[in-house]
Amino acid sequence: MMTSAALAVGGGKEMPVSGLLYREDIEEVRRRLTTWWNNGDIGRPAMQITVKRGELRKCDLSPMPEPEGWLTHYSTSNFEYRVNSQARSFLDHDRLAEHVPDTSADLAPNCLALYLGCRGVEMPGTVWCEPCIDRPEEAVFEYDADNFYWDFTLRLTRGLLDLGQGRFLVSFPDLIEGLDTLAAMYGAERLLLELIDRPDWIRACLRQITDRYFHYYDILYDMIRDEVGGSSFWAWAPGRMTKLQCDFSAMISSEMFGEFMVPVLREMTERVSYSMYHWDGPGAIKHLDHLLGLPKLDMIQWTPGAGQPPPDHERWWPLYHRIIAAGKKVYCTSCAGEESLKAMRTEFGPGLRHFLIAMSAESPRQADNILEIARG
Repeated sequence: MMTSAALAVGGGKEMPVSGLLYREDIEEVRRRLTTWWNNGDIGRPAMQITVKRGELRKCDLSPMPEPEGWLTHYSTSNFEYRVNSQARSFLDHDRLAEHVPDTSADLAPNCLALYLGCRGVEMPGTVWCEPCIDRPEEAVFEYDADNFYWDFTLRLTRGLLDLGQGRFLVSFPDLIEGLDTLAAMYGAERLLLELIDRPDWIRACLRQITDRYFHYYDILYDMIRDEVGGSSFWAWAPGRMTKLQCDFSAMISSEMFGEFMVPVLREMTERVSYSMYHWDGPGAIKHLDHLLGLPKLDMIQWTPGAGQPPPDHERWWPLYHRIIAAGKKVYCTSCAGEESLKAMRTEFGPGLRHFLIAMSAESPRQADNILEIARG
């Protein structure tokens, strides 16, 4: 049982917490995930199971009506609503197995580009970063403490930390790095030309983007790390965690990816404790050998892309075998149900223990059954 002090809103981060209101067994979850990340055996794959509750949890935070013209969960148009809606987002479901209750001050699928000068254009369900570099010689990558989006991130993070004290954790926003950030700031089509015309300029930009990334990352980590030093993006890890990506890579050759992006990824994986790579779409498959050659990259999360079979489909199993054989983990963000999990259990055998698998269950009983299948 948690004390009232441990549940106090706005009590600060220094207070040790033995459990969370939305995950009372959080210490056990942390122990299992620490074992799993460090290549120990928890007897099954790590699992993120979501179960819809029959009734809402009781909460002392009253709901707010959605503001008129609200387009996206990334929106910066109403600070109070953002804090309120995110703090109440845990009331209608439970997170089981290794699923940690967390939320973030996410402003776009490329927050770093916003911090470095892009304007966020809100659209239904997303935010597009409007390019901010007109000419290569005018490119600037400076830390701006007064940037609107950075200030909003800090305020929202603090607000979520206050309301989440003893209830839930706060994770990193989707910063993004490397060529994806430069493409957001300069424009993807123009960047493709500069890879050929100005390769030295590209390298200089990537150097500065990486430096700025860790400036923001370090500030955020010091704010959101939990009492054991853990942090999360999509998954909790017992240290400095990051998700890396290069969706832009679908448009370039394996040679260009190796020349421009691999050095960035190598450095970034070496500067954190745990890392995963968001590997997106058939056009990026050609880069797998480069990813497997990164010694410090821990896990790969495959996103098949529009019109493709889902991540648990047998079409992708040969890719997963290659990832596991290279000593890395696989994050399968969607498993359709128990039969699909059984098929993966049969296909991968003991190798399934290197997976992190996300699933939904209709009830706690079904969640228990899913875990039994996962144990094999």
